Amino acid sequence: MEMNQEKLCTNKADTSSESAYHCSACHDDEEWSSTSRGRAKSRSLSASPALGSTKEFRRTRSLHGPCPVTTFGPKACMLQNPKTIMHIQDPASQRLTWNKPPKSVLVIKKIRDASLLQPFKELCVYLTEENNMIVYVEKKILEDPAIANDDNFGPVKKKFCTFREDYDDISNQIDFIICLGGDGTLLYASSLFQGSVPPVMAFHLGSLGFLTPFNFENFQSQVTQVIEGNAALVLRSRLKVKVVKENREKTTIQNGIEENGVVSTNIEKEVGKQIMQYQVLNEVVVDRGPSSYLSNVDVFLDGHLITTVQGDGVIVSTPTGSTAYAAAAGASMIHPNVPAIMITPICPHSLSFRPIVVPAGVELKIMLSPDARNTAWVSFDGRKRQEICHGDSISITTSCYPLPSICFRDPVSDWFESLAECLHWNVRKKQNNFTVEEEEF
Repeated sequence: MEMNQEKLCTNKADTSSESAYHCSACHDDEEWSSTSRGRAKSRSLSASPALGSTKEFRRTRSLHGPCPVTTFGPKACMLQNPKTIMHIQDPASQRLTWNKPPKSVLVIKKIRDASLLQPFKELCVYLTEENNMIVYVEKKILEDPAIANDDNFGPVKKKFCTFREDYDDISNQIDFIICLGGDGTLLYASSLFQGSVPPVMAFHLGSLGFLTPFNFENFQSQVTQVIEGNAALVLRSRLKVKVVKENREKTTIQNGIEENGVVSTNIEKEVGKQIMQYQVLNEVVVDRGPSSYLSNVDVFLDGHLITTVQGDGVIVSTPTGSTAYAAAAGASMIHPNVPAIMITPICPHSLSFRPIVVPAGVELKIMLSPDARNTAWVSFDGRKRQEICHGDSISITTSCYPLPSICFRDPVSDWFESLAECLHWNVRKKQNNFTVEEEEF
């Protein structure tokens, strides 16, 4: 009797789930029962309506492919395993909402950039005085003489909450993040949160700005819409990286502080081993460092050796990172909604070593080859650079904590606009058409 009740509950859950994730690609109708995105002619945050604020509207097409048919010919079918079923929301319908109104915001500003002082002050005044929000800033930002010596900004500055990187944990105190600068500010925001990341709104005030879709001219209305929960989201997957090192120097730890006085954050000590963990938004880069020899590293996938990289190094990147260092090394560019990990060699000494894309759920492991002539070096989003020796290992898989990036319009339009504006993708002088006389020949 209990098993029948469980089956009945399972069937009801599956039925409700199927109605909730009804795919227009697999059915003739395109009507969508829940709120989703819609295209608009003007490039605005309000291009997609807020949840529950408008009537049902037509959704063009799912960003997922069509649901595959799992019967193959007259007798074969897919083995059903309920424990492995995973429902993923259509990325086209991913929208921001708040369980409670946001009260605290972290403002990240590009350091040592005088052009950002005025936008930073305007934004902070708007957040504190107009929206009565608690503003968190990094302590070294307020040490800038242009801010420290500004008497008019003093009353606002006194309301700030400050923190220091690697010393203060603010992960449970921030409701959302605003970045002022370039792509580096978004990478820095990611590094501050080794677990769940608050929504990130990035303003383009840097040099490239591939990941920063917002312009600062109309920041008041744009920030207000985000606070009201009226925005589309793109979930940028991150890499969960674990570095295991053999202990070669004896260090004593007392109350979490080593002999040299450095606080040991995200570090675990085992007998003879040191373990460090990182959350990476763009890429993990393993290279030959200052050595003149080729790097010689083994790459394992789910415990199986798949290749040995002989060259300048190898890049393991997320779809977000595929448009960064990986693109410069000849890799394909992957939309951030595609669940994947890209492996790209750096100047391989081989004519047949091409970049490859593997499923997001695999676990990669990189180690020095036993016959490697030199050590290797690894960095994570360009930071925390360290040496990798024989016996050390780097384990990489997709993290369960993505970075929720707020879209200006929607995930597809924002990505292609960045490709066109920042990387000038497929820019070419157009070919002229034939004249009447030329067509006759």
